[in-house]
Amino acid sequence: MRSRGAGLSRRAFLGAGAALGALGAIAPSRLGQARAPAPFVPTDRLTLAAGPLDMRLLGPDGPATPCYAYDGEPFRLIRLPRGARLEATYANGLNEGSSLHFHGIRMPNEFDGVPPLTQPLVEPGGRFVHLLPLDDPGTFFFHPHCDETGQAGRGLVGVLIVEDPRDPRFDAEHVLCLKDWRLADDGSFLPLTEADGASKAGTYGATRTCNGQPRLALNAPAGGDVRLRILNVDSTRVMDIGVEGGEAWLIAVDGHALKPVKLDDLPDGIWRMGPAQRIDLHVRMPANDAPVTIGDYRASEVYAFATLTAQGRTKPRKGPLALPPATLPVPDLKNAESLSFTLQQATDAAVKELGLPHDDPLAKALVASFCVGAATYWSIGQVSWSAGTRLGLPPPLARMEVGKSYRVTIKNETRFPHPIHLHGHAFAVLGSSKGRLPPHFADTVLVQPGEAVDIAFVAAPGDWVFHCHILEHMETGMMGWFRVV
Repeated sequence: MRSRGAGLSRRAFLGAGAALGALGAIAPSRLGQARAPAPFVPTDRLTLAAGPLDMRLLGPDGPATPCYAYDGEPFRLIRLPRGARLEATYANGLNEGSSLHFHGIRMPNEFDGVPPLTQPLVEPGGRFVHLLPLDDPGTFFFHPHCDETGQAGRGLVGVLIVEDPRDPRFDAEHVLCLKDWRLADDGSFLPLTEADGASKAGTYGATRTCNGQPRLALNAPAGGDVRLRILNVDSTRVMDIGVEGGEAWLIAVDGHALKPVKLDDLPDGIWRMGPAQRIDLHVRMPANDAPVTIGDYRASEVYAFATLTAQGRTKPRKGPLALPPATLPVPDLKNAESLSFTLQQATDAAVKELGLPHDDPLAKALVASFCVGAATYWSIGQVSWSAGTRLGLPPPLARMEVGKSYRVTIKNETRFPHPIHLHGHAFAVLGSSKGRLPPHFADTVLVQPGEAVDIAFVAAPGDWVFHCHILEHMETGMMGWFRVV
């Protein structure tokens, strides 16, 4: 039995290093090269306009709920090929400041969408142009990075799928966006954050949906192979994803391929995913026309959010359909610098004043542009992000060198799970002190109470935030940043 907060053993660490070779082809990193990067020439252009949208989340005959969406489309879906160069113009049609962050995309830092660190706030009616190289295939998403609890909580989330022509052929594919909503009986929103929730596990919604509906009825041929792209776009809820009625393999995490892992071979036969995490599952339909159910098994009552029903028939194949190996900068574990960060409740030291005094008129005017929460409850290594009228960036959690490898241990000393996301990188998850994680690449990793998780990555240039993706935790202190030069 490992002690609380223990790191990985030497044996586990060496085993994880060996496993990295199976995660993906070793790609020569473009970071730190002396030659100038090639000019960005867009292959695709689009405008994403954030604005209001009424949705009937309480049923087709229920009252309308005033939500937010991109381009008037719930869970706006974009599909582009691997290697595309996307010029995406964000148009803010909300009545408050916002920004746009493409979650999981490795990109130049100035397009990361994090006010005030990488760009100014996009005011109502304003626009901001993002130039995004889409070199990594997979399932990604996009959302605001200001008042996320309020804006993403009202539905302002979209999906970006980067398709790889090398992928195997599936008989069907479905994109499933899981989200809770905090709704009153009249369809209006309840408060999206409450102090008791923000300071603990988060403020939960009671209306659960998949793609905005209580449950989905989907089709696939009997004996066929189905690719499910499942996204947890909720603000708070951790989910245990399981499949009944058919064989299922985990084939990608956060968009990045891994050697297929049979879902039944994982602890409890499920994959635990926190907010912002995504998985791709390969599900093989039974040949006898029986249905397959996909659900969240974490709650006391299973939430079966989708059912696959046989329609037509195809000849069954054997074994899982593996995706092409991920081609990512692979950290040099032998020469990596080791760092450690502890997730904690905030202390008086963590919430010290960072900037202007409370009664300064400039402080009050700048609160919105800093996109801060109302109070401080959390910290990373006794450093908390700005909140309330405490304005100004905290010092960076670490200063790193471009192109250098880092091994980071994330220790959770709180009573609650935290999905930790690092912007601008795909990191290798080496394993956990609880022994529950297979080695894989990801951009977000769920760290359980009393657990230590080791990740490693090659540092990309820029100022990159590192935060919990339970949105209330992020907005009340559990966010920091790395400076890479």
